[in-house]
Amino acid sequence: MKLPKNTKRYCPYCKKVTDQKIKLVSTGAKRGTLTRGSISRARSRGLGRGIGNKGKWGSKPAVSKFKRKSKTTKKTNIMYTCSTCGKSKYRQGRRNKRTGKITQE
Repeated sequence: MKLPKNTKRYCPYCKKVTDQKIKLVSTGAKRGTLTRGSISRARSRGLGRGIGNKGKWGSKPAVSKFKRKSKTTKKTNIMYTCSTCGKSKYRQGRRNKRTGKITQE
């Protein structure tokens, strides 16, 4: 999905239609390494270490490239910044054919 750099849009703070700058924002924070059920947490507890069959933590066969990812598109979050008041409005992720690209216009 291609987006223009600027657009005219309703600003809820000014309560009128203004020029707004478009900016793409990251879709969210990555999970921490020590969250529940993470491999690094299990390793620090002492699981998957030592001699013998590691079971769940042992070496696994290579995953085929078709099984790696289930989603075909990525969600894009858009931030609109008003030119008059300078406040920003965040629009949560929409799934598009392509990840958003801001184009020159």
